[in-house]
Amino acid sequence: MKPIYQLIIILSILLSHPVLSKDGKDKENKDKAAKDKEFGMEIGYAVKAVNLDGIVDTEEWADAQVISGFVQQIPNEGLPATEHTEVRLKYDDDFLYVAATLHQKTPGDYVVSSLKRDFRFYENDAFAIVLGPYDDGNNGFMFSVNPYNIQMEGLVFNGDRVSDVWDNKWYSSVKRYDDRWEVEIAIPFKTLRFTEGSEYWRVNFLRNDRKNFERSSWVPVPLNQRIQGIAFSGYLNWDKPLKKPGSNIAVIPYIATNGAKDYRTDDGINSGMAAGFDAKIALSPSMNLDLTFNPDFSTVEVDQQQTNLNRFELFFPERRQFFLENADLFGDFGFSSIRPFFSRRIGIATDSMGRSSNNRILYGARLNGNVGDNTRVGLLNMQTDTEDAIGYPGQNYTVATAQRKVFSRSSIAGIFVNRQTTGTVAEPGREVASYNRVLGIDYNLASNDNKWNGKFFYHQSFSPDVSGDAKAHASNLSYNTKKFVARWNHEYVGENYNAEVGFVPRSSYWRFEPSVMYRLVSNGKRIFQQTFQLAYDVYTDESFGLKMDERMTFAYRLYFKNTSTLQFRVFNEYVYLFNSFDPTRTGGERLEAGTDYSYARTGLTYTSDARKLFNYSSTVYAGEYFNGERLFVRSNINYRFQPYGNVSLFAEYNKIDMPEPYNDASLWLVGPKMDISFTDKLFLSTFVQYNSQIENVNINTRFQWRFKPVSDLFVVYTDNYHPESLQIKNRALILKLTYWINV
Repeated sequence: MKPIYQLIIILSILLSHPVLSKDGKDKENKDKAAKDKEFGMEIGYAVKAVNLDGIVDTEEWADAQVISGFVQQIPNEGLPATEHTEVRLKYDDDFLYVAATLHQKTPGDYVVSSLKRDFRFYENDAFAIVLGPYDDGNNGFMFSVNPYNIQMEGLVFNGDRVSDVWDNKWYSSVKRYDDRWEVEIAIPFKTLRFTEGSEYWRVNFLRNDRKNFERSSWVPVPLNQRIQGIAFSGYLNWDKPLKKPGSNIAVIPYIATNGAKDYRTDDGINSGMAAGFDAKIALSPSMNLDLTFNPDFSTVEVDQQQTNLNRFELFFPERRQFFLENADLFGDFGFSSIRPFFSRRIGIATDSMGRSSNNRILYGARLNGNVGDNTRVGLLNMQTDTEDAIGYPGQNYTVATAQRKVFSRSSIAGIFVNRQTTGTVAEPGREVASYNRVLGIDYNLASNDNKWNGKFFYHQSFSPDVSGDAKAHASNLSYNTKKFVARWNHEYVGENYNAEVGFVPRSSYWRFEPSVMYRLVSNGKRIFQQTFQLAYDVYTDESFGLKMDERMTFAYRLYFKNTSTLQFRVFNEYVYLFNSFDPTRTGGERLEAGTDYSYARTGLTYTSDARKLFNYSSTVYAGEYFNGERLFVRSNINYRFQPYGNVSLFAEYNKIDMPEPYNDASLWLVGPKMDISFTDKLFLSTFVQYNSQIENVNINTRFQWRFKPVSDLFVVYTDNYHPESLQIKNRALILKLTYWINV
């Protein structure tokens, strides 16, 4: 039987068979009954309306149960929190209301990074609520507010990972006092995704007391776990089953104009205008349809450049808003280096010289959400235009996924990716195969206590006129306790495995990567914990006859209670070159294919107390590099003028000394950056990047005015210069207006 039919049969059985989750459901019900005794809270309909003014009036909240008794996760796991916290909840037809009183006896200012939305929870004084509406122990929402009423919202996925690039509407208000701060939050039910008729949700309340280096929560979370993990949560019991929140349709139109000039040519200013829209349609409380027409993916967020000394392609994360909600449902299949789908491939055209350029997206649709508590589905379709100027035909991209919960928190998932050529060009610039497809199945392991985690997958690619080994499979398993962390990883990518819409930088290899770490927690005044780690990583060819890459690592890390850290690492590496390679990537003499190299290096990293207004980090590595030597220095200096922003300077230096006839190199990557928050609605960011490897200076300045929730005006100005003469290469100005309209 062909592999594609085997995969379809296995996937259909696993996704549809209810027996697989019966034992897990029984255990889950027992766990819920046990948690209800200690960590169950009742929520009732609001008798009195909430005036969202940040004042937690006891009369206004008299009908709400009071939650308190937070316990530390760090530094002293299980002990009562130093500062007292009280939380209250209630709801009405439209909103879930949250009130919190956060007492503060310790003198001094709060630690707040800026007035910009989507702050990092771990780096600020902040309160958060984590909601798990589906009770699958893996997926949910996190809403957080800091003492200056700056908001952060995120989607929780894979149990404890948070995607804070998700944006949606909700409301909050804060009042600060000498001995406490109080917050009131109103989260629209239309913003959330849940099953109609739900009787309970998972819930936990978190507090990051950055000033005291203390994280605490209502439901205790072990110090070796992420505090936002949904596996560690109580239960929010509704007084009656939840109803559908009513129609929920949002349209987000945009209008954009731009002008650009390339000073290296005689061409004039190239300008244009564009308009389009996104739409969000809630088909049910748990299922959402996203539409986009003529989307504008103008660069309003600049990628941080990297010095590339790698033999393989570098990875840059997706930043386009349309692809971000429930992105894990599409982009989290496989491993970081074996992704069957990578959304940044959509909208890229390649000419006959292999150079990449933008490929205009005409329209797209994405259906994603839950069918009941245990099944998630996703369907994505995008159509791009034909680019006649470079001879690249239009493409249609389809991705279909399904994920079903099994046992207590694990899941089985399937993915199908299809790229289909739909357009024609008179003079092809690059031969593009008529289609490329990937079919795969993943099993995601997560134990009830989150000690065991892992992933196992098998993927198969299909392309015309391609035969042979076109499969990829891998396994990853980790065991995480308070003292020990043990991990195992294997990967296999066949010679002809070809995921064109994915990210697979290398093929035709086996990889094995075991590691073990020991954690020593201290009760002293200065030291929080120490870790000792041994790791081994090896790549071989498909027959195990040739070792291609090998790395052995020892790492020691020291964590202080003032948030500073110290790390020492030793590497021993081996590389076999299948292809010739310039180790400096500066166009010099290349090391010959078929040669191999062994070398060692050591490194030290220190980060200072991040709570202080002035803080810094620095890394130094030194040692052998192929048949030469390399010194690597990376530093970041930051000054926070609280709460209005940060000024930072990032610098990276690589000094590579090679024997004749190979190039030596002194490579600099420097990036001063300024982020200013004039108010919680007006932001200015300027980022300068000097990259000596590509001989370029880039200046990116972005002004953002968030005049309404999730509605923005962007003005982005970009320059590129020759570093020696500062002669301008090109210049661009972008204006973009987006507006969120609830229909």
